[in-house]
Amino acid sequence: MDHTLLLMGPLLPSVQEKLESIYNIHRYWESDNQTALLESISDSCVGVVTDGGRGVEAAVLEKLPSVQIVSVFGVGVDAVDLEYCAKKKIPVTNTPDVLSDDVADLAVALALAVSRQLVVGDQYARAGRWPKEGAMPLTRRVMGKRAGIYGMGSIGDALAKRLVGFGMDISYCNRSEKANSEHRFVASLEDMANSVDYLFVTASATPGTIGAINASVLDALGPDGYLINVSRGTLVDEPTLVSYLQDKKIAGAGLDVFAHEPSIPEALYALDNVVLQPHHASGTWETREAMGNLVLDNLNAHFSNTALLTPVG
Repeated sequence: MDHTLLLMGPLLPSVQEKLESIYNIHRYWESDNQTALLESISDSCVGVVTDGGRGVEAAVLEKLPSVQIVSVFGVGVDAVDLEYCAKKKIPVTNTPDVLSDDVADLAVALALAVSRQLVVGDQYARAGRWPKEGAMPLTRRVMGKRAGIYGMGSIGDALAKRLVGFGMDISYCNRSEKANSEHRFVASLEDMANSVDYLFVTASATPGTIGAINASVLDALGPDGYLINVSRGTLVDEPTLVSYLQDKKIAGAGLDVFAHEPSIPEALYALDNVVLQPHHASGTWETREAMGNLVLDNLNAHFSNTALLTPVG
């Protein structure tokens, strides 16, 4: 296809190769003069491809009046100026569902890692402390505990299925109660946090969810509770979370996402009650390939004048 697209940042090499074999791609992140690049493709660029972290801002789209679609490699679209796209009637697509299983897997892994102190235990063993100091301190079990899921979309649903296997009592907080769900709906996030041992964050970043995990919610979670976030760092009041972890006001946290990525609050590095990941919950070869194929399929559908597979909104 002789369509010109702007690629905001690098993708999985195999996906990027497919994209560049089909379309006339301009690499925004590699340009020495991005303003000049946008001017040069102003009339010809009909689409933007980006990832959930980078997104695309109105300042870029305004310089590309011929853009017909924004295709996002990822689920989150909070970094895309959706208001501008809606105003200009530019459809936005993302890649939901194909990454739900891997994200849910990592959420469980983080819960296990922070509760059973897997990172601390690994360091304890590698440092030769076991024969010198004896057994490391006892940890907390996960089996049979109470779990609360904030955001019961496809990731939350996949997570709940896994937590059932751990014999956990599961409740969820969502914009509305889900029909036919076997789990307990709690309308108030604070009320749910007060009744669980683990608070899993899987909600999308929206004006109504950003900053939702605040001091009141963490107080409700309490000194025996764990926060596991595989959604967006912006859903959490990060300075307050750091303070609560330092002061042991909550038991611990497993964090895959942060408010100002790729920056991570340095205070977290010294804490044993937090396990950190570099926003990598969907980071498997299988999922990233599936995400890339969905990006390509959405672009093909658009330029073939057929229904988009996964439109946003």
